Amino acid sequence: MSVQIDNLVVASGNRGKLAEFQQLLGPLGLRVQPQSDFGVTDVEETGLTFVENAILKARAAARASGLPALADDSGLAVDALAGAPGIYSARYAGESNNGESKDAANNAKLLAALKDVPEGERTARYWCVLVYLRHADDPVPLIVQCDWKGDILAYPRGNGGFGYDPLFWIPECGMSVAELSAEEKNRLSHRGRALQSLITQLKESGQVSE
Repeated sequence: MSVQIDNLVVASGNRGKLAEFQQLLGPLGLRVQPQSDFGVTDVEETGLTFVENAILKARAAARASGLPALADDSGLAVDALAGAPGIYSARYAGESNNGESKDAANNAKLLAALKDVPEGERTARYWCVLVYLRHADDPVPLIVQCDWKGDILAYPRGNGGFGYDPLFWIPECGMSVAELSAEEKNRLSHRGRALQSLITQLKESGQVSE
């Protein structure tokens, strides 16, 4: 029989991700704490897949906090770039030296890489892998994977979201992710749907209340 949880640690320092997790997990009565509350910094992502990196992050946060841990590893896979930037999405452009934000630098590098790729051939997917560990040595982590299909724009649109959101066009919505409301993004996105699937599994196992 699973023990019901009251709080968990999120293995991320990304404010955008933390806000999305809080919006979706808060209504369950869970106290969601960032790993920084326990002095945990970002671990070295030595895995070759989103799953491996998510497990590394969740295990470090669970070990440091003594709490159940939730981690995600997510990124953008562009078909014309053979799946790049993939697991390197957050650090695609390396360290910025000119005062430019990391997101802006990553977006600029992506646009440069796709400058000769015509409209209609700029298809891409956001990927999200979520890993939930009951404790640091949990031998059976819950793992959920979701994707979100779209196209890469030739120029940014919108002021919301984070990461590659201003360049990620959702054809059925007729707008970029950065133009969606937070509620719409949580409903449609790779991370939002992955988290809803994880919540369903946690409810079925009795770890959170219905």
